[in-house]
Order: sequence, then C-alpha cells, then structure tokens
Amino acid sequence: MRAYIVGNVAIDETIAVSELPLVGASILGTAGGSDLGGKGTNQAVVMARCGVPTTLVAPVGRDARADTIRHYLTEEPLQSELIEMEGTSSDVSIIFRLPGGENAIVTTTESAQSLNLSHVTQILSTAGPGDLMMLQGNLSDRTTRDILEHARTIGMITAFNPSPVRSYFSDLWELIDIAFLNKGEAQTLTGTTGRDAAEHLLDRGLREVVLTLGGEGAMLVNRNACLEVPAQACDVVDTTGAGDTFMAVALASCALRGQRLDRQAIEHAAAAAAITVSRHGTRKAFPTVSELEAILK
Repeated sequence: MRAYIVGNVAIDETIAVSELPLVGASILGTAGGSDLGGKGTNQAVVMARCGVPTTLVAPVGRDARADTIRHYLTEEPLQSELIEMEGTSSDVSIIFRLPGGENAIVTTTESAQSLNLSHVTQILSTAGPGDLMMLQGNLSDRTTRDILEHARTIGMITAFNPSPVRSYFSDLWELIDIAFLNKGEAQTLTGTTGRDAAEHLLDRGLREVVLTLGGEGAMLVNRNACLEVPAQACDVVDTTGAGDTFMAVALASCALRGQRLDRQAIEHAAAAAAITVSRHGTRKAFPTVSELEAILK
C-alpha cells in the first residue's frame, strides 16, 4: 500500500507567549524557531518515518519560502510532489505557544486554496485499489470533493482529518471511509461529543471514526465496537502536530500489519503522540524513524 497525502505545506514560525493577545494589544514573546509544517506535510512526514511508502502532493508559490520547503523535504524518507502555483505565496503558519504547551495557530492557505484536481491527476495515475488517500481541511471545498470522488473511483481508502473545520464538510461524509477528529471538531460538526458524535458520522456513511480526546485518550468507533484507549503519561510542553502524529501512526500501524483500525493501532498512535507533545516544535518534535520502529515493532 502507498499513502498519497494531498494537502498543504507551510513554514511554521513559533512564538512563545504568556497569553494570547487581545484586539489592539501588543505583547512580548520569544522566538521559538522555524520548521517545516502544514497538516498535510506533518502527516506525510510521520507516515513515511513509519516505513509506509508515502507520496506528498502539496502546492507552493514561486518564492524563497518554497526553496526552504524543498530543502527540508529532502531530509525526509518520502516522495514529494510540490506544485508551483502562479501568483501565490507559499503558505506560512504562526504558532503562539502558551506556557502549558497548548497553542493557537494562524495559517495562510493561499497556495492550498489554489490547488485543483487537474494539478494532481497525473500524480495519482500511479495509485490503485487499496492505496490510501489522506486529506485535511486546508484545500477548497470543490478540490476536496473532487479528490475524494477520484480516489473512490479508483478504489482507494479515504481518510479525512476535518481541520481546520469548514462548513462544507457535512457534504463529504459519504465519500470518506475513516475520519480522525478531536473533541472541538466533533462538537462543531455534529453538535455532540464522544460516542454520539462518532455514531452520527457512521450514520452518514463512514466506516470508522477515531476521536482524539487529549489527556483523556482516544476512542475508536465502528459498526461493531467502541474501543477506548487511555493517553500515554507524559510531560506536555507543546501540542503542535500531536493530532497529525496520531492519525499518521494509527493508519501506518494498520497498513504495516495488513489490518483495519484496531486497539493496537490506537495504542501505537497514543505512544507516538506522547513523544510529540513532550518536545518543542513541529517536525523536530515528531518521533524519529528509530522511535517509531520501536513503537510499531
């Protein structure tokens, strides 16, 4: 199986702050470094480090930021297909990191919103039945639907992370096999939480739903079972990228074992996410290849 991840790529700029700024206020912060980011790229990096053949498809502008992105991607064991978009700037995320490790993120999506199916059709010509398509919420509504429909047509498994939340997601569930979402996303998209939220999505055609609940652990719900897995104990210093780590490792665990999502996959994902939140940064915080080998062994 090959994982195709179509999504955004960005440069993450982190600023440590004591509190989030109010409207009209100026506050002091500490530079926390710059790294490769973007939800699609985060998931692709972790998936590839797990040992799953991975292709990242992401749009960039024609600028210095794109050159930096290319440099960072050469350090990862994945196939990157960067598509240059005319007249746009490569995307950037500004991460405000609070003292307890939580964060607030502002992301530009100019490049991501410019992508359409025609840009990726040739790349996806190598995909086939049983391959995995992973999407997030940074692409336009039309492009997201077109890619999901295309993936379904060729028999791919579709996995979706509805973040950032968009109003059009309610029209996509019939095209998605697996969804990963946190408590806030579940509440916004279904009007409820926990198992009720998962069953709401199953009723709309999904095969499996994974709810990530922070320190409360995670829940895997399908037509036959509801499995609850506790979070791994750890010191939380920065939650950036934790959800992306969780999703990628859970799906990689299944792919490497030839199984559908199960308790072991969620436990593997929880262990990997615990490593990510115990470190500062984005890509630098992700588990290494050797750490993931140890988890997935």
